[in-house]
Amino acid sequence: MTPDIINGIFELCGGFVLALNVRRLHLDKAVKGVDWRYITFFAAWGLWNLFYYPHLGQWMSFIGGALLVGVNAIWLGQVFYYTRSWRVNNG
Repeated sequence: MTPDIINGIFELCGGFVLALNVRRLHLDKAVKGVDWRYITFFAAWGLWNLFYYPHLGQWMSFIGGALLVGVNAIWLGQVFYYTRSWRVNNG
């Protein structure tokens, strides 16, 4: 299925690009200009896709989506961690 392969490539690329954000946030250790609610919405959408893609038989999309959801979860965890750390250290 060509659409599945194309979508899977987009999902995989999204995971790798988002990994750059994970790296940058790890280096900066500060969250600025990001609202966690938007990221949570897209994380929920990604989780839905992990349920939805197998029902469509779109396994490349599922694999790419799994990477994207995993990296998104790491990044969202970092956002909460560094936001909390900043609040604790800065009152």
